[in-house]
Amino acid sequence: MLADTAVMIADGGRVMSDLAVLRDHGELFGPVASDPTISRLIDTLAASGDKALHAIRSARSEVRHHAWSLAGRNAPDADGQVVIDLDGVLVIAHSDKEDAAATWKKTYGHHPLTAFLDHGPGGTGEPLAALLRPGNAGSNTAADHITTAQLALAQLPKHYRRGRQTLIRTDSAGGTHDFVSWLARRGRWLSYSVGMTVTEAIHEHVLKVPASAWTPAVETDGEARDGAWAAELTGKLLDGWPKGMRLIVRKERPHPGAQLRITDADGMRITCFATNTPDRPIAELELRHRLRARAEDRIRAARATGLRNLPLHTTAQNKVWLEIVQIALDLLAWMPMLALTGKARLWEPRRLRFRLFSAAALLVTTGRRRILRLTQHWPWTREITAALERLAILPTPG
Repeated sequence: MLADTAVMIADGGRVMSDLAVLRDHGELFGPVASDPTISRLIDTLAASGDKALHAIRSARSEVRHHAWSLAGRNAPDADGQVVIDLDGVLVIAHSDKEDAAATWKKTYGHHPLTAFLDHGPGGTGEPLAALLRPGNAGSNTAADHITTAQLALAQLPKHYRRGRQTLIRTDSAGGTHDFVSWLARRGRWLSYSVGMTVTEAIHEHVLKVPASAWTPAVETDGEARDGAWAAELTGKLLDGWPKGMRLIVRKERPHPGAQLRITDADGMRITCFATNTPDRPIAELELRHRLRARAEDRIRAARATGLRNLPLHTTAQNKVWLEIVQIALDLLAWMPMLALTGKARLWEPRRLRFRLFSAAALLVTTGRRRILRLTQHWPWTREITAALERLAILPTPG
């Protein structure tokens, strides 16, 4: 029943009653539980608390390992490394719900903290964890970042749960002493690239950096990024932080119309981040951290896949809903990874639904065979048939 609900959400459903779409197509989806049955299941899982959530997460981790093994060179760990992005999401509540509160953007709702695995430039990404929090939860709460990182690491194969081959990226909300120290703790040895708040001390050091110390920032194609430079700061700024931490600052001409902040300098927008990756050029590290912006794409996909609002009333129920949303996002990430190629692998949920999931077709039953007849004039029929052929040759689960 959870799988049916996840498929419904992946197809664009927003509330439990949208399961009627699956229920009315029994020849495709088989028997689908009624709305009251699904509601009772959600209530039962919610009443079980962390035990039920742990069971769902364990199942997701097991299936994830299987999906990656099938993907081969298309798997996100094909190069022996994985990248996890942590970021907060504001989920607006339009009615009174448990733990809904005023947010820092003066809206009303919840403020979950999420973790997404980046598939790199050739793909999209998949959710690893989502920690449901009240709307007034702090952005830079170290304990929440640690909990979310632990949940995310538990979703990975065991050899990625510690070691330099796992990179965790965050914006400046993760730039706290407690969280960075947790990442760098002996025996954990995780790589990190964490945004840092530009303090007055950092601002003063930036003003003292000589022109010769600034390195041009680069784009993904290796060409210099126009109007952007990076430099590494050293000295007393690193006192009290974990050993091996590097502090890299970036300056860039602001976009036309952008308003400068008090921490900016000489008409340049100033940002900085910390990393423990040694012996790599700062321009390469700056580009790697800047690519954390892909997490915004994952959040946009999540909003279009069940996270625009939390439809249930209690926090326990919405925690279950959040897990089902992640299953739906898993399906929307693994299907392109296993079945699509080229630019189609980059399609986000709304585009997948329009181009692939809503194509007109006729399911014909003749004898013991079922034949899916797709309309020839649909622009993406070839992508659909090629995807079905790739999925058909995969081993049957079980």
